[in-house]
Amino acid sequence: MTPTARQSSFALCIIAWFALLLQLNLSVGMTAASGKPALMGIVIYLGYFTVLTNLFVALALLLPLVAPDSTIGRFAARPMVQGCAVASILVVGIVYHLLLRHVWAPQGMQWIADMLLHYVMPILFFLHWLLVLPGHRLPWWAPLVWCLYPVGYLAYALLRGEVLQSYPYPFIDVLAIGYGQALLNALGLLVCFVVLGLILVAVSNARARRKRFG
Repeated sequence: MTPTARQSSFALCIIAWFALLLQLNLSVGMTAASGKPALMGIVIYLGYFTVLTNLFVALALLLPLVAPDSTIGRFAARPMVQGCAVASILVVGIVYHLLLRHVWAPQGMQWIADMLLHYVMPILFFLHWLLVLPGHRLPWWAPLVWCLYPVGYLAYALLRGEVLQSYPYPFIDVLAIGYGQALLNALGLLVCFVVLGLILVAVSNARARRKRFG
């Protein structure tokens, strides 16, 4: 890892973990204020793709930084893993901006957490991947492998929803729209994820070619 990459990773780590801990504190606080156990706040917190993906990104930044020679550190630094992380966090920002930002109007510290998780981290991590990390040649089928993450999340969210009778996002809220529409919505988002992934693969491969011949 170059000095520039280390500095960039360190700075983004601070932002990512601050945002995650801030949102955790807010989630537990709101749950406690409603008379429910603090543990329920953690359960709610861990139900969101936004939170889990920011956690994914935070670990993808942290592990190569603090344990570069370990198995898990080398795994997190792999171009396929970093590519999955950037595709996923970009989906967080895009979906929130297009589909969810009008659903609520956060105030105060919640607004800060909201901006950090949905806008600041997606933009900064993408720029980190694009401008700081070296370009690597990725196979065209990489986005199909990356799909394992959002598909796994969908299964988790639906199972969790069955148990808690509560769904984290309106477009997969089975109680409101039924399984058919929820799965159709999820399929549409998955197609968008693959298209975005293919764009990222093309960009990464172009950067790798430029580095090779430049």
